[in-house]
Amino acid sequence: MEDAPTNVWDEELGRLLRRIGSRFTRVEPRRLVRDYIHGLLGPVGRKNGWQIAEYAGHATPDGLQRLLSRTCWNADELRNDLQAYVAEHLGADDGVLIIDDTGFVKKGTTSAGVQRQYSGTAGRTENCQIGVFAAYATTGGHALVDRELYLPKSWTDDRHRCRAAKIPDERTFATKGELARTVIARAIASPLPIAWVTADAAYGQDSHFRHFLEDACLSYVVAVPKSQPAGGPRIDHLFSQAPPEAWQRLSAGHGAKGERYYDWAAAHLPSACESDGDMVTSRRWVLARRSITKPDDIAYYLACTPLEATIADLVRVAGCRWKIEECFQSAKNECGLDHYEVRRYVGWYRHITLAMLAHAFLAVTAGHERQKGASNGTRPTSWTSHQPRFAVYWQLDPAIVPSTPVTS
Repeated sequence: MEDAPTNVWDEELGRLLRRIGSRFTRVEPRRLVRDYIHGLLGPVGRKNGWQIAEYAGHATPDGLQRLLSRTCWNADELRNDLQAYVAEHLGADDGVLIIDDTGFVKKGTTSAGVQRQYSGTAGRTENCQIGVFAAYATTGGHALVDRELYLPKSWTDDRHRCRAAKIPDERTFATKGELARTVIARAIASPLPIAWVTADAAYGQDSHFRHFLEDACLSYVVAVPKSQPAGGPRIDHLFSQAPPEAWQRLSAGHGAKGERYYDWAAAHLPSACESDGDMVTSRRWVLARRSITKPDDIAYYLACTPLEATIADLVRVAGCRWKIEECFQSAKNECGLDHYEVRRYVGWYRHITLAMLAHAFLAVTAGHERQKGASNGTRPTSWTSHQPRFAVYWQLDPAIVPSTPVTS
């Protein structure tokens, strides 16, 4: 991004700011949003109110704090603009929506949704807030496109505490899976072209989550635990019967150290995701990814795909799940996603949405720069897998896997 000419950067950012300007009815909040986003993108060490205000030349952070707390504007409308912006610049028919959550470590007990809970970000139980996010990935790039704050029952069961944090009375308890389904439903209704959904095992093991995707006619590849039933037996027991020739070495995409190669095996499940009368229109799969250097390290997936989908397609989508981790890392490091000091519900959504918008701007600008440097007709290696050596999947024993839906 440092190679992008300053005038190009400023012109692109100016267009984005004009695009969202109508969400703010007065000049003052428009200027404050401009300064806030410039601060999120600028060389500010800790992107909180004081340091952003100092970077913008403000005597105090009062104006920026007012922007996040009391100024009249709707963060959901800005999110809609963000999704339209990402769809316009990164959208593609084979787009992948990625679902995951991330933690924001906090002190005290007054920040909306905070409690001691497990944070995958920290890898342990911490006093933190949890946000459920969606990222969108295509050949052009990847960016965060939606967010929901998880509110534990210790919050939703205490309406006095909720009102103190400005949490709306209509906001009741919802599991992370339910929040994920809400986010996906909004993405479907947005301009984002979505062909696939992927998520980790926390979401993939939820049958309600998978059935929601099937009802929405979305193809998916989702991770599941090794104990996951797969039409009968546990999925790890199923793959223990895979013949050696079923395993194929494929790349799950380009990582920091080059192509991420694993051994993969896949099989069709007897039950179909969807049928039109007697004609099957989509099918279910089981998929496994085995480490080359640690053969006992195996990850498992369930998938529902169009009939024409190949093992390489499943591997590509499964490999896309890492892109939301890249989004979290870059949005936190470069755009201050986790640098906020707001405690109230509204302030969280406003800061997070503005940080996501800043991150999307970086993703779009970087994508434009890559397109300028790429020769025509090429595709990034991070998006495509090598063609498998075998064009077959292994046949399951019908006595072991009956023709029943995968529901648990």
